[in-house]
Amino acid sequence: MNADQHTSENNQQMVMDAESMEKAIRRMAHEIVERHDSLDKIVLAGIPTRGVEVARRLADHIEKIEGVRPYFGTLDISMHRDDLSTRGRVTALEVTRLPMDIDNRPLVIVDDVFFTGRTTRAALDALASFGRPSIIQLAVLVDRGHRELPIRPDYVGKNLPTSLEQKIRVRFENLDSVPDSVFVIKP
Repeated sequence: MNADQHTSENNQQMVMDAESMEKAIRRMAHEIVERHDSLDKIVLAGIPTRGVEVARRLADHIEKIEGVRPYFGTLDISMHRDDLSTRGRVTALEVTRLPMDIDNRPLVIVDDVFFTGRTTRAALDALASFGRPSIIQLAVLVDRGHRELPIRPDYVGKNLPTSLEQKIRVRFENLDSVPDSVFVIKP
């Protein structure tokens, strides 16, 4: 069944299955390789939770392509969010783990879904505490539009126009115990 056509009875539409997610991440890895001369310096920093998984998979693909594994880390943004007072629940704090001094190294922030740009802005704020990369780029599995800030991803797995009322649900089998998938949830 085509991932773009699968609909369940509870207003969820599958827009990516495991195979299409794998292809998108592999393509993004190739794009990162093409844009960077020195992969032995690049840092992939995933935003918890699913951005970390996307970053890990990008690192795996880059290693397969070039034989060099990029540095990989996590970047917690919890305390840098601008919606802390309006969120219904507080996001669990994660430890930021960057593999080394990030000064003068290319760094790619990685997340699963790009929406308004506010998560990316929080990631930029969080990064300021750890150094000054030579360049900061953004890689996302899904770009759903609706920007509120002048931020645009450099690497996109799938552009997926949505309404403001819809939600995107990304699932990874190793995290969620369900097959890798991306769903649009309709109100």
